[in-house]
Amino acid sequence: MSTPENTPDDAPQEGFVDPGLAHHRPRRADVDPKADKRAERQVAALFGLSAVGTVIALWAYFTKDTGDGGDVATIQSVNMWIGIGVFLAMSGIGFGAIHWAKTLMRDHEMVEERHEMRSSDENRAAAIQNLKDGAEDSGLAGGEGEGAKRRSVLKGSLITAMAIAPLAILVPQIGNMGGDWNVSKFRHTMWGPGVRLARDPDGALIKAADVTVGSAYHVIPEGLNDLDHHHKMDAKAKAVVLLVRLDPSDLKIVPGREDWSFDGIVAYSKICTHVGCPVALYEQQTHHLLCPCHQSTFDVSDGAKVVFGPAKRPLPQLPIAIDDEGYIVAKNDFDEPVGPSYWERLKGDSSGAEAEEESH
Repeated sequence: MSTPENTPDDAPQEGFVDPGLAHHRPRRADVDPKADKRAERQVAALFGLSAVGTVIALWAYFTKDTGDGGDVATIQSVNMWIGIGVFLAMSGIGFGAIHWAKTLMRDHEMVEERHEMRSSDENRAAAIQNLKDGAEDSGLAGGEGEGAKRRSVLKGSLITAMAIAPLAILVPQIGNMGGDWNVSKFRHTMWGPGVRLARDPDGALIKAADVTVGSAYHVIPEGLNDLDHHHKMDAKAKAVVLLVRLDPSDLKIVPGREDWSFDGIVAYSKICTHVGCPVALYEQQTHHLLCPCHQSTFDVSDGAKVVFGPAKRPLPQLPIAIDDEGYIVAKNDFDEPVGPSYWERLKGDSSGAEAEEESH
């Protein structure tokens, strides 16, 4: 702060005047019993809305069919109603508590002088008494005060809403823990000897002559589109493949896979071995295949080995050949389960596979 030129620096300065507290303006609920009751009903209604939201979420989870007959629209509808229910359950409690505090609880200004160390016993006792008065005024602490008597409805509705609101989140989570844990199904897909490769999504068959060097095709098994919607999505999630043609001189053949490709054409699973995202970004110049989720990068020219990112294993390769009509066909299924790691994941161990089947 600057001082006037004609005022010495060591001259005493005038102190600030304490403006004190602004005039307290009572709320309508403080002076009008009808407004007080109306605010009380509004708060109780918000807590009731929270309970309704919980019921909506549970209704959507238990009554909507997302099983074998479920389709994408049904699943979207279930998710929407569960989301609406959870929103109402949580926001009803939040807005109700805010409205309660702003319209019904004590709003008198309280001043506590700053102090350097421990407050005096009188100030500490006064602060504790203020807390007790506030708790009694809210009606949450019980007692015989007027606030406790008038707020019994609010207390009951708040306790009810808070008691059941977590169910909107917990029940779906607990219910989903009882899903299908038969991991052996990930060992097999629709691919098999002689299954032709088809474009995704139209299902057009692919001839080797149509695949030029540098091109990439998103591929599904022939016949996948003939399945009903539920089984189609389940099968496609495991069987999607990326087909790429490289210059044969750029292709490094993995030992044991000498007959798994044709004239530079190779096919790999699109399911990332990290967490199962679809790997679909192909860089023609580097022959790298990129996962958009966590940037795992695979080298298509070298057995789809990992060159960057959190993935730990190469993409499974689909062995392919050419049939008598020139169409690209699978020679067999993948030789290992597709997708990310899981317990009991085995590869190339027939005895282990038999043990796994027996365990299920």
